[in-house]
Amino acid sequence: IAGQGIANPIGQIWSAAMMLEFMGHQAAADAIVAAIERVLLRPDLLTPDMGGKATTEALGKAIAAEI
Repeated sequence: IAGQGIANPIGQIWSAAMMLEFMGHQAAADAIVAAIERVLLRPDLLTPDMGGKATTEALGKAIAAEI
């Protein structure tokens, strides 16, 4: 899937939230997880692995915008 723009970036983004939590930045970690949860409610932003048609970039940008 490299270079196709169809990879799901949530795992990578969520791992950043876990790192922030480990470092004691709970509010930042919570903000990231909440943003992921809100974006997942939008079918138009799901990547192909979740049954949608959104790109990696679109999903990542949507999560960033929610934060």
